[in-house]
Amino acid sequence: MATALLLPILLLLHSTAIAAFSPSFSYFLACGSPSNVTIPSDSRTFVPDAPFLSSPAAAAATITNSTSNKASSPLYAAARASAGSSRFTYRFADTDSASTPNAVRVLRLHFFPLAVNLTSARFSVSVRDDAYTVLTSFSPPTAGVVKEYFVPASTSGEFVITFTPDAGSTAFVSAIELFPAPPELLWKFSVTPVGAMDSDVISLWQQEALETVYRLNVGGSKVTSASDTLWRTWIPDDPFLFNGNGLWVLNSTTARIVYDGRFTRDVAPDSVYSTQRGMNMTGAITNAVPGPFNLTWTFRLPAPDQSGSDDYLVRLHWCVYTAPSSVADSDAVFNVYVAQGIGTRNVLSKHQATQPNEAFYLDYAATAPTDGNLTVTIGTTTNRQSEGGILNGLEIMKLRRRVNSSSPGSRKKKILIVTLSTALGVAVLACVMLCFYAVLRRRRQPLPRPAPEQEKESTQLPWSQHTTQDGSSWVNDTSNMMTTSGSRALHRMSMQLNISLAEIRDATDGFHERNLIGVGGFGNVYRGALRDGTLVAVKRANRASKQGLPEFQTEIEVLSRIRHRHLVSLIGYCNEHSEMILVYEYMEKGTLRSHLYGSDEPPLSWKQRLEICIGAARGLHYLHTGYSENIIHRDVKSTNILLGDGYIAKVADFGLSRIGPSFGQTHVSTAVKGSFGYLDPEYFKTQQLTDRSDVYSFGVVLFEVLCARPVIDQSLDRDQINLAEWAVNLQQKGELGKITDPRIAGQVNDNSLRKFAETAEKCLADYGMERPSMGDVLWNLEYCLQLQETHVNRDAFEDSGAVATQFPADVVVPRWVPSSNSFLMDDVDESLTDTGIVNSKAFSQLSSGDGR
Repeated sequence: MATALLLPILLLLHSTAIAAFSPSFSYFLACGSPSNVTIPSDSRTFVPDAPFLSSPAAAAATITNSTSNKASSPLYAAARASAGSSRFTYRFADTDSASTPNAVRVLRLHFFPLAVNLTSARFSVSVRDDAYTVLTSFSPPTAGVVKEYFVPASTSGEFVITFTPDAGSTAFVSAIELFPAPPELLWKFSVTPVGAMDSDVISLWQQEALETVYRLNVGGSKVTSASDTLWRTWIPDDPFLFNGNGLWVLNSTTARIVYDGRFTRDVAPDSVYSTQRGMNMTGAITNAVPGPFNLTWTFRLPAPDQSGSDDYLVRLHWCVYTAPSSVADSDAVFNVYVAQGIGTRNVLSKHQATQPNEAFYLDYAATAPTDGNLTVTIGTTTNRQSEGGILNGLEIMKLRRRVNSSSPGSRKKKILIVTLSTALGVAVLACVMLCFYAVLRRRRQPLPRPAPEQEKESTQLPWSQHTTQDGSSWVNDTSNMMTTSGSRALHRMSMQLNISLAEIRDATDGFHERNLIGVGGFGNVYRGALRDGTLVAVKRANRASKQGLPEFQTEIEVLSRIRHRHLVSLIGYCNEHSEMILVYEYMEKGTLRSHLYGSDEPPLSWKQRLEICIGAARGLHYLHTGYSENIIHRDVKSTNILLGDGYIAKVADFGLSRIGPSFGQTHVSTAVKGSFGYLDPEYFKTQQLTDRSDVYSFGVVLFEVLCARPVIDQSLDRDQINLAEWAVNLQQKGELGKITDPRIAGQVNDNSLRKFAETAEKCLADYGMERPSMGDVLWNLEYCLQLQETHVNRDAFEDSGAVATQFPADVVVPRWVPSSNSFLMDDVDESLTDTGIVNSKAFSQLSSGDGR
């Protein structure tokens, strides 16, 4: 008990003894304030900004009641603001830029919307005479935010910051910090490229700006500006840690942190190096974790800026509390993975430190993954689990390239584009000539007999059928992606489903970023409320999207015809002024995937998981058998299964759906589309699509639910990268415990678990004929739930295959309708018509992957 009390006291005394950083110059401005503002916690004084303004026309907005406006600091009691088209500029003397090569400036911009007119402000910020645009159409959150940048020093001896409001809006700033960065802070050591990152491009990063996106004190509490020599804030890592309890331990030290001269506490404070999170090797053995395991942190990244930049500098901090010799000649080493690529193998403390408690860091350059989440992982390298990896601190900085900058990588891309364009031009000319020749030949020959049905996948379809600006809706009478022959005309959509663009803009506050709830392959998804109060999710097509008109038409075509309790409902659509927008019922709890891994959502219980799988299976079973035509979803995955109130599951995203084979046919021949990791291998090889392709994808989802891990994880060992292959392998070996999510350990009835895994395995059979129908899958999942709820002790063989044995009186056998029959009517809202509007609350998919 005494030790527990002594540790924070020693750390506090240690932090207060830290010498403050003394830059050659510094500017701390309280914008709009008529007098100095002193920050008691770190003893800095912010001075009025008026002497540094080159545009005095910018008005100073002063707060009148700090309590009602929730100003958390006297520094935010005023702001400098300008409305309309008036931009305002600050100029600072950059005194030592010429004498210090590769000098870097630390720039912090504070934004606190202290008045009503500032809560809707939207503006851009540029620095160094517009050389770098660090913010574009930026709207600060109402709670306030501090944006931090590292900008190369000015070569002109003057550092300029300009604020430009968007048309009809306002620009403002509450406080500004500007001072030189310590020379050891950036670019002192080499940066390790990760994945396909080009080392030639990294060599030019010193000429670019960086934006701090995340700064974590791993294993420790929040570190405020008062305990950091550079007045930084380090937040705890708990919200970003993927792994559950039992796989990590917290370590700390009260000893003095050692810096060898290459590293100083200006890189990171003692309080960061004094705490760490480590891999719990003993707990892994206790929990029977198979072989090597990892600790992973997951980070959601901002959207690429106008330059398309999505490159990041990732810095990892370490401090080993034991003597380096203690790990010599030992396999207690660990690997570092960044953005699902290997960063450093066999990170040994003796390679970096020469004595206990010596601090060091490593930098990595990575490109953002396509799913938008960046992961950092430390993991063991061998099956021997005696000691594990550690991590003390973590920083992620986004590269902000200069306006019109040209790097070796960009030049290579330009050369490649020119080469491809030339080749494409030649190819197009050759195709035109061949087509002209073919037309001449066709005129001389009789028409051929119809060929087998093949879906026409055109990559040259227009962005939108709408070409006028009168707000009218489109009608396509010649193509229908939901038909197998393309001869049937697309039905004119009921005007009940048409929602005006004005109403959608009003529902989403003009597509304000605070209402952004997801980004998918089709475009952004926004939360909104219609005029009648209905909550909706609005999916707005992005012109740069790989999807477009075909998916837009198909989604409307499918959802306007069918209604089912476990299929997401279409509220309406909009096709005005070249916009393609879909409006769905809002599903409060988001995607199934977000509740399994990659977020801070609480884990689902085993019963909840079973009920969600049953609901999704009912929706897919209805698609396959309940409509007049067999509908194949073609993109079944955990991000397309949405959860509403009470965790009711609904299948979403029908943009890739297809009408199944007609009577007498076995399949539909079509180009391969879907998502990697979920794609039916037989469909991929033969391009022959059946409803059993959906069954395969759903089998992957079942194992995803059981294991709570991504279906493709490049950071794992080769035999574990693909979830389906790995899970089936262990299932056949009878080692279910090694793949089951440890968070549900102790909840699962053994028979229920065995039946569930067996069902998933059968869904993943290599050939469609060997897979069960979705009706069979539904029956087995309902039986798994019965086994879970009744806890009937049965022999293993009794739960294999079809159930035809006598059940005890207390077991309720679920009713199943064979897949050749119609869907169960008790799952359908009979008050809904084919074209009617859903009266329930509303949603759409939060994410649709790019792997289509």
